[in-house]
Amino acid sequence: MTDTPAPASGAPLRLFNSLTRQLEPFAPVHPGEARVYSCGPTVYNYPHIGNMRAYVFADTLGRTLTYKGYKLTHVINITDVGHLTDDADAGEDKLEKAAAERAQSIWDVARHYTEAYWADIKALNIRQPAHWSIATDYVPQMIDFAKAIADRHCYELDSGLYFDTTSVADYGRLARHGTDEGESRIDPVDGKRHPADFAIWRKTPPGETRQMEWDSPWGRGAPGWHLECSVMSEALLGFPFDIHTGGIDHREIHHPNEIAQNQAHSCSADSGARMWMHNNFLVERSGKMSKSSGEFLRLQLLIDRGYHPLAYRLMCLQAHYRSELEFSWEGLGAALTRLKRLVMGVAPMRDIPAAAVEDRRLTDLLDKFDAAISDDLNTSVALTLLEDVIAMKRIDAAQKRAAIGTIDAVLGIGLLDLLREDLRIRPKAATITDEEIETALARRKEARAAKDFATSDKLRDELIAAGVEVMDGDPLGWDWRLEN
Repeated sequence: MTDTPAPASGAPLRLFNSLTRQLEPFAPVHPGEARVYSCGPTVYNYPHIGNMRAYVFADTLGRTLTYKGYKLTHVINITDVGHLTDDADAGEDKLEKAAAERAQSIWDVARHYTEAYWADIKALNIRQPAHWSIATDYVPQMIDFAKAIADRHCYELDSGLYFDTTSVADYGRLARHGTDEGESRIDPVDGKRHPADFAIWRKTPPGETRQMEWDSPWGRGAPGWHLECSVMSEALLGFPFDIHTGGIDHREIHHPNEIAQNQAHSCSADSGARMWMHNNFLVERSGKMSKSSGEFLRLQLLIDRGYHPLAYRLMCLQAHYRSELEFSWEGLGAALTRLKRLVMGVAPMRDIPAAAVEDRRLTDLLDKFDAAISDDLNTSVALTLLEDVIAMKRIDAAQKRAAIGTIDAVLGIGLLDLLREDLRIRPKAATITDEEIETALARRKEARAAKDFATSDKLRDELIAAGVEVMDGDPLGWDWRLEN
């Protein structure tokens, strides 16, 4: 069982607010509570591992808020309508396009990829949020929201209802539009008053039938992608809430448009959330991260190649969430090796009941951990402190176990529930069986005992050729040797 600490004191929690571009102390809207909304996936395809970095980050944030003693309400949305193939408000609806290409029901497509995403969430030991908000469940509320702002902030075109971005103060300040450091990539679109204006409601074109469409005051059609998050975050968390998270790509268009809608609806300059937080990109130099590349890098591909999914979580934690993280198979292999060492280091304490931490050496390390995680989620330092605790000698095992549980509950690796055997994942392409490996190892052991080193070396080389690494002295005796 993983321990669940909740210190109400310690270092003040400071987080980087993308809206102000500075570190700020976390000051909850509602005392003792933390309300967080995270932009979830558009379920038209499998999420790639770059997508999943956002949820490892959001989970770490949520775990930290719990650790700091706040009552957490976390919402993650599922977009099953309205997200176009070009984030800059152009192209086809991603779900409609995917359903047409597969000749399937759009509802079946959405359900399949939602369940695949949830499976990845579970594999990465990401906690369940308080609410999974499904976009199509909130269409009536979206229409009501749009009606409330239409007269003052929107205009109608043949294609739908559009938001006039000049109708709110300081549009695009999150992305720093109009400044030298701005990241805007919005292109002009015919018919709009201003290039940055975006769709609140899209009408179904004449002669066309969509699988997902609803009646509205502006004609039969579907909501815009940006409208969904404004409506669902307000419905489940109320305005203002504490923190809105997402990938750094949302900082350019999606989140500025959310903020504009929130300002219009509240008739104020309020962005809807007190803090906006964004994780940086996961970069893969071969270009296989994109879903358009065919066999893109999704979590199942890592598993098929013999990597435990928590090695990827550890890889994410090794870098600061605001830093660009480069993916490589070598880096993932190093993370898996580090994970194995952590699991083996914790193994002797797994079944020991935890005791109150009183030893000064442990309390000092826990204070350092608290300072690191309170400093904008410095997980890389937190990991090294976890390793320091595991490596400590001549110290009460029950207290040590409690300290490990405290840190691991925030990092979310699940060390106290993992066995070394769990990390031995057979690559999909492997042809040798476990029984064949064990037989070869037994023969090799006999050869070594008889000092027949030629036979011993021959058996070792045969195993290596089959992708099996022989680890003399290791309690398990062998592991998969991963080459990519």
